[in-house]
Formats: sequence, C-alpha cells, structure tokens
Amino acid sequence: MIVTIIVFVLIFGVVVIAHELGHFLIAKLNGIKVLQFSIGMGPDIIKFTKGETKYVLKLLPIGGACMFEGEDGIYSTASDSGEKEEQKPEGAFNDANVWSRIATVFAGPFFNIILAFLLSLIVVGFSGEVIPTINSLTEGYPALEAGLREGDLITKIDKEKIYLQKEVTFASALSGGKPMEIEYLRDDQKYTTVVTPKYSEQDHRYYIGFTIGETIKCKGLDLIKYSAYEVRYWFKTTIKSLLMLVQGKLSANDLSGPVGIAATIDETIEVTKPYGLPTVVLTMINFAVLLSVNLGIMNLLPLPALDGGRLLFLFVEVVRGKPVSPDKEGFVHFVGFVALMVLMVFVLYNDIARIFVQ
Repeated sequence: MIVTIIVFVLIFGVVVIAHELGHFLIAKLNGIKVLQFSIGMGPDIIKFTKGETKYVLKLLPIGGACMFEGEDGIYSTASDSGEKEEQKPEGAFNDANVWSRIATVFAGPFFNIILAFLLSLIVVGFSGEVIPTINSLTEGYPALEAGLREGDLITKIDKEKIYLQKEVTFASALSGGKPMEIEYLRDDQKYTTVVTPKYSEQDHRYYIGFTIGETIKCKGLDLIKYSAYEVRYWFKTTIKSLLMLVQGKLSANDLSGPVGIAATIDETIEVTKPYGLPTVVLTMINFAVLLSVNLGIMNLLPLPALDGGRLLFLFVEVVRGKPVSPDKEGFVHFVGFVALMVLMVFVLYNDIARIFVQ
C-alpha cells in the first residue's frame, strides 16, 4: 500500500506540475506576474518566496494552481482591509493582451500533451510498439469469413487511420455489433472488406475473430512517430469516452477520481510485479501518459472553473472587442467551481463504494 501511495503521488505530482508549469512559463514570457505557484490542495506543507512568486506544496497530492496578478480581483498591493490601492501594479493578468492571456490559459493543457509525448518516448523507446498485424484467425468468426489472412496489416477502420494494435481492439469493443469497413495491406497492396463483429455471451463484448499484434523496435524517426501515435490513441479514446458519457452510453458511475485511480494503480502494480521492476516502471509511465492526456483534455472542456471555460470567455472577448464583466465571469466560474466540487464528492463516494463492494 505504501508503494501505491508513493507511485500515486509521483504520477499525480509530475502531471500537475507539468500543467501548472505551462501556465507559469507562458505567463512569465508575456509579462504576467505570477503571485503563487502551488501544487496540491489543503493545508500548506512547504512554502517559500523567490522573486515575485510564492511557491507552495500542499498536503493533498491532487490539483494545483497558478495565481496571477489581478486575476479574479487579486492584487499583490491590496491592503490588510482587502482594499486595492488606486495604482494597479504592473503585470496584471487582465492588462495583458487578450492573445497573451489565451496562450497563458491554454499552456497548461498543452504542456500536459507535451509531457505525455515525452513519457511516450520512454515507453516506446524501451518496449517498442505493437502494430496491427494479424497473427491468427478463429474459425466461426467474421474475420475469416471476410477474407482476412495472417500477416495482413490493418490500416483503416471505417475510414479512420489505424496505427496501433490497441486501436483495433478499442474499435472492436465499441462497435456495438455494427458492420466495420476494414482496410488492410497484403503484399504491399491495399484491400477493403466489411466485418460484422460477433457478440460473446461469456465476455459480454464483440469480437472480430483474430489475434493481432506485431512488436517492432522503434528508433530515430520511428520512435518520434510511434510516440506521437501513442498520444494520439489516448487523445482519441478520451474524446470518444466523453462523447459516450454525453450520449448516455456511459454514466457518472463510470467516472473515477483520485481514490479510483489509486486503486487502479495498486491493481496494475500487482499484475505487472511478476514480470519484474522494469515492466512495473514502464507500465506506470504509460499510466502517467493516459492521465496527462486526460487532464489536458478535461481542462479544455468549455465549462466554468476549467481552463476551457476561461478560454471561452477570452474568445468571446476577441469577438466582442471588449472583455465580459469580471463580476459576471467570476460568478459563472464560482458556480462552476461549486458544481465541480459536488461532482468530486460524488465520484469520491463511488470510488470508495466500489472498493468495499469488491
């Protein structure tokens, strides 16, 4: 359990630091004063001031924040009574060019994507990548009947390009039994066929009817290319999962928070431990890739209190030529923050309930 907690703190810490570092660095580049750079939530554990910024490490290893001069009415020159001085200090967030503010807000999620790519370089560099080459086919399943053969390399499913083995698995699992148009390479020639997945009563999911996957070593440009494909895969699955949630194909009960993520980390460590420490480490790094992409995308959702919500107001400012009233924007973000806290409590309850049910 101690190992799980350490791994959880490390993964969350790296992902959150990358996110806040994006905000921090781009703010500095644009002349915006950063009052506080904090990692975690709850009571302060460590804090110190360097230059114009206070750096804080908090007790709970989730979340983080960059507080900018003048953002939400926060000024470093405020008096003890809370009243601002007449002269605003330099470097106020709202005084910066609108595109500078957009870049500063967008940088957090963008740095999560950069982190995911850098971590993917490590995973793919050490373990290689699994491409969608067919190894064998199962009698009585649609793949064989559709004319697919061993050695075929799948390149597209329903017009969408495929680069990795897990993309085929994901597409098959989400097919819902609908016919799938599959493009594949055989002897450097392209072919197309249609496969209708078959439902397994035992596994409660659909199968095409083949084993697939050829591991290749990646160096040089291939390493960069397949690391980008890894990030693309997690980006795509996150977006599709969100769409399924909106469409009602997934429910709020399927969401996981910090407790659920910690439980998943613990299970994954136990499963990979027999294969040795390198496998455990690479699997955890891969988990960090998933988490970093998720955090980046979730923060870009156009919802109040998230980076995406702030970007929405900034783009409205671009269109209108003037900013939305700070009071109105602040109220919207406050309501969004309250709703987010309620959702977090709900997710926390579900995570704990799942653990006790198991």
